[in-house]
Amino acid sequence: MRTIGLIGGMSAESTLIYYRLINEGVRERLRGHHSAELVLWSVDFAAIESLQRAGDWDKAGAELAAAARKLETVGAKAIVLCTNTMHVVAPAIAAAVRIPFLHIADATGAALKAAGCRRPLLLATRYTMEQDFYKGHLSTHHGIEAIVPDAEGRTTVHDIIYNELVHGVVSPASRARYLKVVEQGAKAGADSVIFGCTEIGMLLSQSDVALPCFDTTALHATAAVEFALA
Repeated sequence: MRTIGLIGGMSAESTLIYYRLINEGVRERLRGHHSAELVLWSVDFAAIESLQRAGDWDKAGAELAAAARKLETVGAKAIVLCTNTMHVVAPAIAAAVRIPFLHIADATGAALKAAGCRRPLLLATRYTMEQDFYKGHLSTHHGIEAIVPDAEGRTTVHDIIYNELVHGVVSPASRARYLKVVEQGAKAGADSVIFGCTEIGMLLSQSDVALPCFDTTALHATAAVEFALA
């Protein structure tokens, strides 16, 4: 088994999900008492969130690249960044290490293509929805043309992530608001939905939504398991 290096804490809520899913995946594949070989560097999310608001992506990238180097030093054979938003600095992290960087949008794009979905609605933080690093990666590498909610919908999705989900708050009222955003996306031509923030799976599941859903946290965790056991 190859050791996976996790850069987590963004937020701690979703990092817990990564840890559980990767261990469950290894146990399911190998049976018995097996679990995953993992090393975790968990950052203080307050510091990263402050850099996000300031738009200081270079400093955030340098800090996460330093975390990746530490994980490589202690034996990680690949890096998994446990957040969608901070893949904005994925190039800086990948360049800082000699081991593979498992990009979350690659896991997502491959799943979308396999399902025949080409125009997903991307639900994520404002940074992920409004910048091109994620949508552009899906388009360039996978031929996926993601669409995003309108301005009001983007505000709804973003605010619920930062005000509730990262704090472990799961509200039925917020679920209903998300489902209205999804409904509007379907009317705009979306053929599927990307849970493009690692906390969204806490709030929505496939049983809530008529369109096919792609939970990036689960897909990324599966990619980590596949790498570990390859």
